[in-house]
Amino acid sequence: MSGIKRASNKELFGWAMFDFANSSYTTVIITVVFCIIFPRLIVGDGPGYRLGNLLWSTALSISYLIVLLSAPLFGAIMDYTGAKKKFLFGSYLLTVITTAALYFAGPGDIAWGMFLIILSNVGFSWSESFVSSFLPDLGPPGDLGKISGYAWGLGYFGGLLSAAAVIFGLNANVYTVENFHNLRLVGPVTASFFLIAAIPTFLWVKEHSVSRRLPQKENYFTIGWKRLKKTFSDIRDYKDLMILLSSFFFAYSGLSIVISFAFIYGDQIIKWSGSTQILMFVITQFTAAGGAFLFGIIQDKWSAKKTFMLTLMIWVVSVSLIYGVIPVTALISSLMNASFKEEHVFLVIGSMAGLGLGSTQSACRAMVGLFSPDTKAGEFFGLWSFAGRLSSILGLMGLGLLQTLFGLQKSILVCLIFFVMSLIIVFFINEERGKMAAYKHAGE
Repeated sequence: MSGIKRASNKELFGWAMFDFANSSYTTVIITVVFCIIFPRLIVGDGPGYRLGNLLWSTALSISYLIVLLSAPLFGAIMDYTGAKKKFLFGSYLLTVITTAALYFAGPGDIAWGMFLIILSNVGFSWSESFVSSFLPDLGPPGDLGKISGYAWGLGYFGGLLSAAAVIFGLNANVYTVENFHNLRLVGPVTASFFLIAAIPTFLWVKEHSVSRRLPQKENYFTIGWKRLKKTFSDIRDYKDLMILLSSFFFAYSGLSIVISFAFIYGDQIIKWSGSTQILMFVITQFTAAGGAFLFGIIQDKWSAKKTFMLTLMIWVVSVSLIYGVIPVTALISSLMNASFKEEHVFLVIGSMAGLGLGSTQSACRAMVGLFSPDTKAGEFFGLWSFAGRLSSILGLMGLGLLQTLFGLQKSILVCLIFFVMSLIIVFFINEERGKMAAYKHAGE
């Protein structure tokens, strides 16, 4: 692994452009716009939207269940066949087609809307795992933090541009039935952005893995299962990777809630204005991009483990303040003898949280790359995807059910529990031991 040379700038840019492209989906569909359209207009059970919120959580959780059952197997098959780009291209097309089809999901089309969200999010989640498996081949271990952070940071600018096109081009922050002729174009516009922006990835990123011939009486699925079985049988050799994935499991349980419900929280609990919603989106995209860039550099100079821990601490503080935004606003107003609105304090807290949004995921992705032998990158990033999607089910369904009982504001505290648990687990990682395990198994 230490002999790997840094890829050309052209190839690095091509790889990073997939993060730029796929951020259009996660930003517009999952985080900012369609996540509000679905409970408000497609389900339409206001004023509390508890059923809409629960069904949104359910659709995402089903998609993550499909991914966690399939991503590790596909990763093993990719490693054996040397077909990472083919798998990536297939997942990319699935996302683009099903996202565009959201055009046909109108008010009352609950089952159809859920079906398309499930399929599009499966494609997106597969592609996130598949494109990450290229990371260990793009540079030496000491550069992976910067490379991952660069791509993740660039992704937020992709999210910013795609959301701007949707919000300002389609007036997509007006969530009314009368504006639905514009809102139904959110899916096709997002899909078009993803389709075009990802082209450099397929033009410039090289297939570094080598295809192997199938043995007699074997097929790709049996080979994939055998490789996974061997990896699990040797799992004691990858102790630190398993600890990392355990920590990431709880971190992403919290992150999945933030990504899927932050703007729902602002809409339903804070009751922010359309202008504050837009401002929150713009500011958090910049702080998230800056966080990913900054922490990527810090990680390579400082320590991957310490960097990951710092991002988790940011989340512990941020979620505590989000839950207490009402008394915090009252306290600040009293201390400064002013009259601040809760939506403006929420905006400041959200901007701080943005620093951890990209950096937490990017730091963990880089650590998985550090702990992965060159011939098992697809498998290990499949396991990374497995942990992330399983945790998303826990986070989203946990919040979805809790908010039907206690309301959305109180239920957000479950995020705090998840981030604290993740922070505790990461203390047990030995970074150097994890790197040595990857080096020991290189070439197998």
